[in-house]
Amino acid sequence: MFEQMEDVEARYEEVMRTISEPGAADDAKRFQKLMKEQGDLAPIVERYRAYRAALKDIEDSKAMLSDETDDEMRALCKEELADAEERKTVLEKELTIALLPKDKNDDRNVVVEIRAGAGGDEAALFAAEIYRMYVKYAEGRGWTVHTEEAEETGIGGMKQVSFTVDGAGAYSVLKYESGVHRVQRVPETESGGRIHTSTITVCVMPEAEEVDVPDIPEKDIRIDVMRASGNGGQCVNTTDSAVRLTHYPTGIVIYAQTEKSQLQNKAKAFELLRTKLYYMELERQRQERSDATLAQIGTGDRSEKIRTYNFPQGRVTDHRINLTLYKLDKVMNGDLQEIIDALMLADQEKKLAAKE
Repeated sequence: MFEQMEDVEARYEEVMRTISEPGAADDAKRFQKLMKEQGDLAPIVERYRAYRAALKDIEDSKAMLSDETDDEMRALCKEELADAEERKTVLEKELTIALLPKDKNDDRNVVVEIRAGAGGDEAALFAAEIYRMYVKYAEGRGWTVHTEEAEETGIGGMKQVSFTVDGAGAYSVLKYESGVHRVQRVPETESGGRIHTSTITVCVMPEAEEVDVPDIPEKDIRIDVMRASGNGGQCVNTTDSAVRLTHYPTGIVIYAQTEKSQLQNKAKAFELLRTKLYYMELERQRQERSDATLAQIGTGDRSEKIRTYNFPQGRVTDHRINLTLYKLDKVMNGDLQEIIDALMLADQEKKLAAKE
């Protein structure tokens, strides 16, 4: 079992030797890549070594048990054997999970889009609250959030908002948030006290690299420049710095105005376009691999109702794993980790079951 772990351990030791060589950091890009690989391999190798230690403890305990005649010592050997076997079982599962094929996008930053759905102004207000929830969660993890575009309503809501989250492993964590989020509560404008249901959609996309979408023909693109809108200071009001990018084949429209110059906004618009095109290709591949779709907790289908936020009862329910928490106020304040951990665990369990 775990025959491949010898190769993994050998690679880990090779990486450690290379990192410690004189001048290893001179090539910054290569050194950074090696440090990341070391960080990925270290917890796996640590578990493997603990697993081998547990196997040795089992062997030693069995040998002592077969030779021992004293009742007290035999009882002690049996306790040590049981402890070692329990550690072996736990480490076997952890190693099996650690060796599951990783999503190649897991380490990437993400672009998140939130759109108000059914419910009018109430849906837009909820969209703004969910946006703030993600911002607080990301900042709590030390990640950086950049708001790219927001269409706000006059009463504090958002018809739509897109933002990037920069942080190690952002996609591996936030990818489970894609889908329809439903809110149940009494709107402030409701005089009769009736509970209304509104929805928003969340789409989490791994940030694309140039190699993912290497060539976008010029004939497929229309670029418009215009004066940026909103609060942005004197520069916003006097220069044509905003860029609108239209991609004819897909109908995708990107509007970028958050950077200081037209050139920077153009570069940002192309980054966002590449991300959307890459995401569309991932979705196409996912549809073709129905087996892969079944072996994961929903991480892409924007039409899937994934979660309900019930304000009168103070509860949040994730429908994919039948998880209900009665701490809505904390969740809306960015305390999402318990939900995300449960989703990640359920995803791992499904992949393990599919592998067997």
